[in-house]
Amino acid sequence: MLDIAYADWLNLGFRWLHVIAGISWIGTSFYFIFLDLSLRKHSNLPNGVGGEAWNVHGGGFYLMRKYNVAPEELPKELHWFKYEAYFTWISGFALLAVIYYWGAESYLIDKEVLDLQPWEAILISVGFFAGGWVVYDLLCRSPFSSHGLLLSAAVFALIAFAAYFLTHLFSGRAAFVHVGAMVGTIMVGNVFFIIIPNQKKIVKSLLAGEDPDPRLGAIGKHRSTHNNYLTLPVILMMISQHYPMLYDNRNSWLVVTLILLVGASIRHFFNLMHTGREIRTLRWQWPTAAALMTVLIAFLSWQPKTDSVAKIEVPSVTQVVAIAQVHCASCHAQKTTDPDVEKAPGGVMLETASDLRKHSAGILKHSVLSKSMPLGNKTKMTSAERQALGAWIRAGMPDSN
Repeated sequence: MLDIAYADWLNLGFRWLHVIAGISWIGTSFYFIFLDLSLRKHSNLPNGVGGEAWNVHGGGFYLMRKYNVAPEELPKELHWFKYEAYFTWISGFALLAVIYYWGAESYLIDKEVLDLQPWEAILISVGFFAGGWVVYDLLCRSPFSSHGLLLSAAVFALIAFAAYFLTHLFSGRAAFVHVGAMVGTIMVGNVFFIIIPNQKKIVKSLLAGEDPDPRLGAIGKHRSTHNNYLTLPVILMMISQHYPMLYDNRNSWLVVTLILLVGASIRHFFNLMHTGREIRTLRWQWPTAAALMTVLIAFLSWQPKTDSVAKIEVPSVTQVVAIAQVHCASCHAQKTTDPDVEKAPGGVMLETASDLRKHSAGILKHSVLSKSMPLGNKTKMTSAERQALGAWIRAGMPDSN
């Protein structure tokens, strides 16, 4: 029990740090993309300056300028933006380890998907993070990397393939989070391996009195733009664990592709708007995002079973309570029997008919319309048992049949 208590505190601490660092990273990333796109050129700019932008915030006015490559002289004080990205990844990986590695049998592995040992699942997980970055980086260094649309399509295909394989390896919940974590690893890899090293090379050239290589800044900007378009999909995939209709789906890997397209469309709208384009001229982004979300909701996200009350005999309340005692009460009880659960999650008890009626909406959502509960289906709840619960709830939860 002591280990479970430690896990909860670690979960809370790493989650809080992850949210704080993530907000800082995303905020600075979005701001600098906006700043870069909002720069304007005019005849009075100093030598080497490619554009400037006036900002107003908190009662003050700010003049922001960007050099085409670098200033002739390095300023005494230079602010770097990197630790936000690093701590986002470190805290995120730590959180993933506490939840999905420590509790691999409950959260990471679904034996109905693939019967893995915890060590096997953890190695596959780490392998996807490393492999995703390596393949992405090779794509960015390949001959067709200069073709922006082609490279974007290749990165899209990489994430789609990863989503397909992950949903056939792990539980639906773990698969979605892993897709988000893999993309997040790619994003922080861009910062750690490309953007910051290139900036350091530019600084080194300035200190040596040399002209910096302009390609270094261009490559960094290229990777930063990728991060910008990937941010919104990653955020949704990382919070997907709260929404089983996203991940508990036979075609959940297709849901990932739609999320990528929706997020990219929205970011493209804002990026074009930051360049000074009038909103009325940006006609296709939001309609496209809305259409894709309609497809996501109507055809993929939620696929209720075809087991209507008319086709299934409504079980007795005694039968329903017996199902709950076998599959729910090990975790959702005053005295839990699952070794990985110290107390009922959320204080939800599912031991009596009264409990089942009180929490019927949650049961329908998590155990009938989806298979997110029991976690990892450790108690091997059958489809017939799920259908029986659904029939009883839809019939008005009678005391007898």
